[in-house]
Order: sequence, then C-alpha cells, then structure tokens
Amino acid sequence: MSGARISALAILRGQIERIETAEVVHPRDRIALGHGAADAALKGGLARAAIHEVFCEGRQGAAATGFVMGLAGRVSARRPLLWVRQDFSEVETGALSMSGLAELGLDPRRVVMVRAADVESALRTSADALACDALGAVVLELWGETRQFDLVASRKLTLAAQGSGVTGLLLRMAAQPLPSTAETRWMLRAAHSPPGAAWSVWGAPRFDAELLRNRHGPCGRWIMEWNCDECQFSEPSTYPQPVAAAPAHRQDPALLQQRRAG
Repeated sequence: MSGARISALAILRGQIERIETAEVVHPRDRIALGHGAADAALKGGLARAAIHEVFCEGRQGAAATGFVMGLAGRVSARRPLLWVRQDFSEVETGALSMSGLAELGLDPRRVVMVRAADVESALRTSADALACDALGAVVLELWGETRQFDLVASRKLTLAAQGSGVTGLLLRMAAQPLPSTAETRWMLRAAHSPPGAAWSVWGAPRFDAELLRNRHGPCGRWIMEWNCDECQFSEPSTYPQPVAAAPAHRQDPALLQQRRAG
C-alpha cells in the first residue's frame, strides 16, 4: 500500500473517531418542531448540522415525503433547500409537486431539485451539497435496498454536515434500517384525519411518526399534525362530533310533549 493511501486512511480513521467519540464537532443548535412530546424527547428539537433518517413502507411514500418536507421547512431557516432524488424514486412515486409544497406553507422558490441517475451519483451530489454552508438543508431520497449506502457512506455525509452546519435528511422508501451515524431515525405512516365540516373535509396533514433512534434522548411514537399556516408540527387537534340540528319544519319534541301533558 502506498504512503499516500496509508496517510488518507489515517485521516479518515481520525475523522470517524471524532464522530463516534465527540459529543459535538460543529457548534449546532436545535430547532423546535412544535410538537411538545417530540421536542421533549429530542431535547428541544431536531439537531441541525446532523443527519436524520426517515423510513417508510413503499405505500407510505406520500406520507413520509410530506413529513420530510415539514422537517426541511423547519430546519432550513429560509435558506435554499436541495432535494436529491434517485431516478428510480421518481419512477415509483412520481414527481414532487411544487403546488403541494405551497399548500404545505413552504416556498417552492427555495427548493432546488436534482435528479441523479443512480445511487452513487445521488450520494456524491448529497455529500458535496452538505459541504456547502449556503444551504439550509439537503434531502437525499433513495428507493429500496441499496448496498452503496453503507456505514462508510453515512459517515461521509455526517462529516460534511458537521463541517458546514447544514442539516441532512435521508428519505428511505421500501428499505430496512441499517447501522448508520444518523442523529435520529424515524418510521413514518399516514395517520387518519379527524372528522370535520364539509368545507374542511381534507383536514390538516397528520403523521404517525415513530422515533426509532435518538442518540441523545428517549424514543417514542406520536401523532403529529402539520399546521400549514404556522409551518410547524403540533399536537393533534380535537374536533367535536357535529350535532345535527332539529329540522326547521318540525316542532320541538320536548315542547310538544309539554303541550300534550297540559
């Protein structure tokens, strides 16, 4: 083995050791998500300058995408957001809707989409983007099991995020969690919207979010509702069941009974 390669390996080992042993490499803060229980488990909110993983089954891709959009909107702090998609993801789930972003309360003008031909290209692009401190967040979306995304690749992304202060969000659809250096790991499912009036039949977006891994706190599972006006998550709203009004052409039964008794 050449001396240059030995030196490069020594540098890489040193970087990996700093990730695994140091509490904080880059000065990072936390951004509150708005959901009280989730923020408490996260010690105040989602950590910036770190990698966060979001997993889902293939049929739950829309819910997981909406959840990641919400996270990205919270951590990007009005700075540009780079979304890297593997071409196969678009084949399976379709293109992202910019009007959908707007309906969630996010500004689509701040979103830059990058389509990668394969996993290797997606990983290289994401690592380069995470090293750019002009961005607010980088989303890497991969479909299915990928041997290319291993512990070494995860460490490279974490190093880039810690060095620049940019937050990385890894969206994994139809994939099983593997060892990684991620700060948090989530499993996402769609949650039922509550019943409401006809004019609000769609309700607010709701997510069944399970925190599977939390490096600095407990895990948990919550129903998290996205507030499109305030652009943050919240506790689920409670909607009372509507009470049917008495038909206008009928007499009040109680009044009718009083008249008969009299």
